[in-house]
Amino acid sequence: MYDIAIIGAGVVGSAIARELSRYQASVCVFDREEDVCCGTSKANSAIIHAGFDAAPGSLKAELNVRGNAMMDTLSAELDIPFRRNGSLVICTKGQDTDALFQLLEKGEKNNVPGLRIIEREELIALEPHISDDAACALYAPTGGIVCPFEMTQAFAENACVNGVSFFLNTAVTSILKQPDGYLIETVHTDTNLPETFPARVVINAAGVHADHFHNMVSENKIKITARKGEYFLLDKTAKDHVSHTIFQLPSRMGKGVLVTPTIHGNLLIGPTATDTDDKEAVNTTLDGLDTLRRMAPLSVKNLPMRQVITSFAGLRAHESGDDFIIGEAEDADGFFDAAGIESPGLTSAPAIGQKIAELVHKKLSLAEKKDFQPARKGILRPDTLSADERSRLILAHPEYGSIVCRCEMISEGEIMDAIRRPLGARSLDGIKRRTRAGMGRCQSGFCSPRTMEILAREVPMSVFDITKSGVGGAVLKGVAKEL
Repeated sequence: MYDIAIIGAGVVGSAIARELSRYQASVCVFDREEDVCCGTSKANSAIIHAGFDAAPGSLKAELNVRGNAMMDTLSAELDIPFRRNGSLVICTKGQDTDALFQLLEKGEKNNVPGLRIIEREELIALEPHISDDAACALYAPTGGIVCPFEMTQAFAENACVNGVSFFLNTAVTSILKQPDGYLIETVHTDTNLPETFPARVVINAAGVHADHFHNMVSENKIKITARKGEYFLLDKTAKDHVSHTIFQLPSRMGKGVLVTPTIHGNLLIGPTATDTDDKEAVNTTLDGLDTLRRMAPLSVKNLPMRQVITSFAGLRAHESGDDFIIGEAEDADGFFDAAGIESPGLTSAPAIGQKIAELVHKKLSLAEKKDFQPARKGILRPDTLSADERSRLILAHPEYGSIVCRCEMISEGEIMDAIRRPLGARSLDGIKRRTRAGMGRCQSGFCSPRTMEILAREVPMSVFDITKSGVGGAVLKGVAKEL
């Protein structure tokens, strides 16, 4: 029997796993996908929010601000790329400036440091491409940008190294109450083989599907609505168009269409906000992308839309009460929710991990480990080394001198590391999220065949078993003609 079972290997589930790996307890994580970070965590704005938008006194406000404050330490400890680029909420001519001052007031109540209103002259000095209609803005210097893939992987890898078991390709089909906890019934997604796992405590971090699992064990039903957000990603040639994260005044549906640099030097535009009954609807739409084209110039002018290299969509888990649901279900002893985790969920994830771990620690009277390893080293990036250091690296390990992805200049050595490390990549998308091989201008048009060769060699596995992103996504179907 496991002490603790976590459903969901996104950023929240992985952060919880990492915090619980500090204790002397057997912990496992289930996810139906073939890798961590395959749901909402891989398709969001990649922003560390300052914390001025959430209602004072809400869990969103509390955990946003706490999570933001944790990021510098986490970045150093887990080798996560992170930068405080600051954020701006733009108020245009004709808009009600009272709304901007209300945001300032909320932020001050939430204890967000450094907030202030800036006028147009200072705004233009900060962002020369700001809209001609921009009159003033709320400036939040503690806002930041991060890589959500690396953040999730760092939590998961560190949890794994500290003893947490990850069961990927494992879908939870039912949760049954037992006298001493819960019996979790699962099915393996690529073999359809069932398996059961008893656990004393269950933690529900299942994103848009969190209501499904909560409602299995509780009479106090919750409802999660999938809120689709569509995005444009622009080439690195557009990276200098803005330096801050630029928001529009928020509405009841969210924070509006933003324009932001990414931590890796691209430009991101989005998201839209459309509620959908389909919790698998991660397709982009003509209407959604047209909305981005129409709305983004309201805050930033002369956007180089010819530099768009891809578009994508993600789903946020919106709960009808408009706040996070975190804690033990009243009528389900030992069942803990981390549900309704929409924006600012990425920012809040480290704090959610702490909060859930504190509750479970008290519930099970867990003792702390003396040998917990808090540090994790990410994939070696040769482009961060000096010329001499890189030469020595390539002399000792020639694979770091063999470039596979020309757009992002990713070497064979980096891809090998992505495969060999804890919870290593087993698909093309898994390698892409860990190394960025395939994320450049050609969108993996050139590097995929070579990446597949390396994956087949290193796992090892048949090239015909390699998928883009798990079950049902095989890249090669057969041999057309023997050579």
